[in-house]
This record gives sequence, structure tokens and C-alpha cells, in this order.
Amino acid sequence: MANDSFEQCFNRGCGQKYDPTSNKDDSCRHHPGAPFFHDAYKGWSCCNKKCTDFTEFLNIKGCTVGKHSNIKPPEPEKSKSAELPDTSTVEIKPIVPTALERPPLEAPMVSMEPDIALDLLSQIDSIEKPQELISQNSEVVIGTNCKNGACTISYEGPDSNLSICLHHPGVPIFHEGLKYWSCCQKKTTDFNSFLSQKGCKEGKHLWKKDDESEAKVNCRWDYHQTGSFVIVSVYAKQYSPSKSVVKLSPIRMYINLVFPQENSANFELDVELRGIIDIAASQLKMYKTKVEIKMKKLEAGSWSKLEAKIINNTKHKPKKEPEVTLPTVEAVDLNDI
Repeated sequence: MANDSFEQCFNRGCGQKYDPTSNKDDSCRHHPGAPFFHDAYKGWSCCNKKCTDFTEFLNIKGCTVGKHSNIKPPEPEKSKSAELPDTSTVEIKPIVPTALERPPLEAPMVSMEPDIALDLLSQIDSIEKPQELISQNSEVVIGTNCKNGACTISYEGPDSNLSICLHHPGVPIFHEGLKYWSCCQKKTTDFNSFLSQKGCKEGKHLWKKDDESEAKVNCRWDYHQTGSFVIVSVYAKQYSPSKSVVKLSPIRMYINLVFPQENSANFELDVELRGIIDIAASQLKMYKTKVEIKMKKLEAGSWSKLEAKIINNTKHKPKKEPEVTLPTVEAVDLNDI
């Protein structure tokens, strides 16, 4: 039979020419389904055979046997939205964030309720009990020496408060080989003679210095941020969860950590925040080695830095020195000798 009598088969996956006079029920192997292309995959919906290579896709044998057909399969209908011309004009306006009104620095602060980690909970008794026992028995430990210069009395109980404290209210001076007290200036070159000098003033014993009650602890702290939160971490050990305080206002963060094992010394940090926070969505977590304050930003975005200013940070607070109206000399503290 001449080739011009052959017809083209339009069954998907076949593509052969056939003789209509010898078209049998098993002459054509094809795919009755439609091809699909999705996420780099190519395949047939009828047999779920798929691959990523296009040549391999073309070589996938048909999954159905039947007669050749010279009728083209119908083309998939186009969506109506694609046929309609777009005559509407859409105006796109830039999104301008609204500037939030900044609350005053004096706005009321809220004490945060901490979420205490298990490793810290197991330590609370050992951290806080010793200090509680000392405060229940006595404010001053038996055997404590009077802190006034040159007084030799030790605390033996409440009756020790009734004795007279003979002491030097000034400071010890060592200058050009001479040793003396700034208050009475009885000078000597012998160190033992200097130590045995009786006080020049009577008064009350001082069992605890003022600066002991104001002792400060230096804690390292840092922060990092995400688009929605700013997280402050204060690295500390042996602090009291019950005595420590963290307070927040929309633009302020106040931290006061208390350390019972160090005569109730504390670490204090007071910061005016760069941005505004949502207190209700913020969190406080206390761990064995750090305190973490996770503050929710009221407006998502990046802060250029944490603080607008640091109101107070005890890490940089200088110690108070006694004021002496004398020429510049070398002075030492002999209270602990």
C-alpha cells in the first residue's frame, strides 16, 4: 500500500502513522490522560509516571493499548479571566508605618513574673537559707571587730553596744617615713607604736560599714534582637530569684539582682529603651547562670541599639573615698589589721 494512504495517529504518546485497513484493537500504545509539568517533574496523569528529564519523559511508553485515532484530542479550555482584557487601573501606594507616640520615661513600671528554670529551682534553698539563718539569729556575727579605726573591741553580744568606742575618726597617713592619724596627728616612725596609739574620740561602735550594705556585683550583660523581639541576657550565678526584681515600662527596663551569699550585694541596671515594647507579650526567664528578658517590640523592625541612654549601671559606679583636707599623701586602710 502506498504511504499516502497512511494516516497520522493523534493519541498522546503514540505519534505514529498507521494503515486504516489494518487498525486493530492492540495497534496503538498510548496515554489516555494528559501530560503534567509541576515542580520540575514531567509525567502523565493516567499512570503517574514522572521524571525530571524531558527526553526521558518523551520515551515513557503508553500505559493503554487500543486503536490508532486520527482525531485530535480537545485542547484544554482557557480560563475566562485570561481571555478578558485588563481594563482596570490599580493604584499601588507605599506602606508608611505610623509613628507611635513615645510614652514618658516616668510611666508606671510593671514587675515581671519570672519563669524559673528547673536547674535554678534546685539551688534556691542553698542560695537563700544561710542568709535567712544569720538574719534570724543576729544582725552582727559574734567575734566581729569594730570597724572604727584603732578600736580593739569585738562583738560578743548586745552588751558590747554599751561599751565606749575609743577610736580615731580620721584616716591613717604614711608620708616620708612618718605614720599618724589625720584626726590628731600624733606622728611616729615606728609601725608598732602607731598601731598602739589610743583613739582620740569616744563614740559608738561600728560593727558594719555603710559601704558593706551598698556592696555591688559586676555582672556581664549583652543583648541580641530579631524582627519582633529584643532579648537582654544578664550573666549571673548564686542570685536570689525571690529577692531579685525585673521591671518594665513601654520604654524602660530596670533590673536589680540580689546575691545573698555576698552579704546581699546586688547588681543594678536601669535603661531607657531605644524603641517601644509590649509589656504583656514580654517574658522573664531565670536560669542557673543567667537572667533573660525577652521584650516584644511594639513595631516590628531593627533597633539601631538597645538603649536611648543608660540611667544607672552599678558596674561603673566608683567607690566612695574619705575626704581628707591634707596635702597629697599615701593613705592605707588599717581597719582589718
